[in-house]
Amino acid sequence: MVVLFLVPYLGLSGALQPLTPIIAAQLHTSEQTLGIGYGLANAGYAVGTVLAVQLAQHLPQRRLTVSYAALLVIGSVLAATATGPAMFIVGHVLQGLCTSLLLIASTPPLILGYPVAKLRSTAVIFNLCIFGAVAAGPLIGGAQASFDAWRPLFWIVAGIAFCGLVMSLLTFSDAPPADLSAPRDPIAIGLAATGSVAAFFGAAELLTHRFLDPVAAIPLLVGVALIAVLIVYEYRARHPLLILRDLVSTIPLTGVVVAICAAAAATSAIALTSTVQAPHYAPLHLGLLYIPELAAAVLTAIVFGAVFSTRFIHYYALAGMVILAAGVLVLRTVIPPGSALTLAGSALVGIGIGASVVPALFLAGYSLRSASIQRVFAILELLRAIAAFLIAPILLHFAVTVTGLPSAAMNTALWICFGLSVGGAVAGVLLYVLGRVRPTAPALDRWMGGMEPAWESPPLLAALRPGAPLPTLAAAAAAAALSGGGRLVTASAGLSGLPRRRAVREREAVGPVLFAYDGSRVARLAIAEAGRQLPAGRDALVLTVWRTFNVGFIPEPGAHFDAACADSVGEAAEQTAARGAALAGEAGFTAQPLAVQGTPAAKAVTDAADEHDASLIVLGAHRKTGLGGRVAGSVAAEVASRSRRPVMIVHDGAGDEAALSRRPGWRQRGL
Repeated sequence: MVVLFLVPYLGLSGALQPLTPIIAAQLHTSEQTLGIGYGLANAGYAVGTVLAVQLAQHLPQRRLTVSYAALLVIGSVLAATATGPAMFIVGHVLQGLCTSLLLIASTPPLILGYPVAKLRSTAVIFNLCIFGAVAAGPLIGGAQASFDAWRPLFWIVAGIAFCGLVMSLLTFSDAPPADLSAPRDPIAIGLAATGSVAAFFGAAELLTHRFLDPVAAIPLLVGVALIAVLIVYEYRARHPLLILRDLVSTIPLTGVVVAICAAAAATSAIALTSTVQAPHYAPLHLGLLYIPELAAAVLTAIVFGAVFSTRFIHYYALAGMVILAAGVLVLRTVIPPGSALTLAGSALVGIGIGASVVPALFLAGYSLRSASIQRVFAILELLRAIAAFLIAPILLHFAVTVTGLPSAAMNTALWICFGLSVGGAVAGVLLYVLGRVRPTAPALDRWMGGMEPAWESPPLLAALRPGAPLPTLAAAAAAAALSGGGRLVTASAGLSGLPRRRAVREREAVGPVLFAYDGSRVARLAIAEAGRQLPAGRDALVLTVWRTFNVGFIPEPGAHFDAACADSVGEAAEQTAARGAALAGEAGFTAQPLAVQGTPAAKAVTDAADEHDASLIVLGAHRKTGLGGRVAGSVAAEVASRSRRPVMIVHDGAGDEAALSRRPGWRQRGL
């Protein structure tokens, strides 16, 4: 779903340059009007990062995801069917807004909702989604422009968005709000919205106005000032919506600086060179010149998957900045660069941005508690979006709009891009040296727990501040490694009396009944039905499987917890398991509760049954039929096929709980 949600708009943003004249001609409007529409869409993308965090704290998250996906489809269809500029701009703005809403809503569950073993695949997918789609944009746009058409591409985008919506519906499993105790911050949303719209509108006006023209300068400068006010306000707030104060230490601040400089330098360099080359090459030919950037994005994503959990992630981000600087130098060797230089330069720029931005974002994220990743990632993506989408139009204005093509100012603009990449690398190295950072591998197991960072980041300029506390990075990493990884939460110490190993079977005639209990109606029915079918007095274990964000169970009424915090979700799962144990006690079992973090749920159930030598697994089957059942799967069916132990499945059906408990409605495997 993350791929289907992020690829359409990000890929489209890189494909619009050769399509703009065609769109303007067919919609009977000017390129300036379309430029304003593109700017507002980028503003929507920036605003969505903040809005998504606020909504996720107080509203059910999976329902929000479905709503965002539906709006993305609506916006994509509006843009594809547009009969005039207004309709096109509204649709495209919805595309930008909903893409960032989906990015902030879906990425944290993707990163934290699965075991550490899955994080490598997540890192690769995340890198490809952000940069692979953007890198493919020039080729896709050039191919479409060669047919003198634009609607087919927009219909393809709408189709991809529709597939994402369908998948979000087929795999729907309700998830609670992230944190009902989080602050409601309309001031932050207002500053982000007003600042982003003003800044991107002013930047779009630079296409046909001088920089000091009030229609361009005033909104641009006011917008940038409002974004600065937002950062200061959130930093000083007692209960901020966006977490900024924790970013002001050596490693996360280095990550922010590197990500912003790399995004600004790479995006601007590609935009400048492609603009100056456009009169000399056909659209498809020009797109093919930048295909090495796509290959580089794939390569760097794969390499990042190999280094993201090692100490080399620090050096990988630095190497990316150095390679990016080299790529900019190659592109500015000759203006406009020839085919060979463009191929080489785009490859180096692609490697540079792919090896720097996402690793830098991970450096910042690892330095904070994973429980706060959604609120941290929002401000990081806001800053990255402003750097990537706002600086390029300003440089294009001075390099192209003022003096025409080619110009000496183009050379100066590319030198600025080179300075941004070199400056980001130098700043990062200086921050590490002055902070006395010794790069170590992140303690991922500890970080995934939600309450501790993957490493301790030294205070800023610790080397210049005698007496400043220095973290023991190596000791923290060693402690995490010795912990053995994984986090298991049990609801009661009384479980020590339950059979755990096969040796205990010699003293126990029959192992306990294991109930897979998620707090749902069908799970309650399963307990009631087992009580009717089995003799009273049997030992039982009531298991609730949980994970962060999507949690995997229905919390008890009135339960308030942070869905991003493993400890908080674990406590809520313990309450649900305890409620299930009470129901099992009423049904005639001697029951104990157990809460276990794990995914997929079926594997966690079968592993718990094996660990506790259960004689029978009992669970309810949620009724998912047709394509939805095939896509989402069935925990009950997976347990039945995976486990070698007897499995009792109670099916949901019509009627009240009492009526269902009077008829079997279940089947056993292996009995």
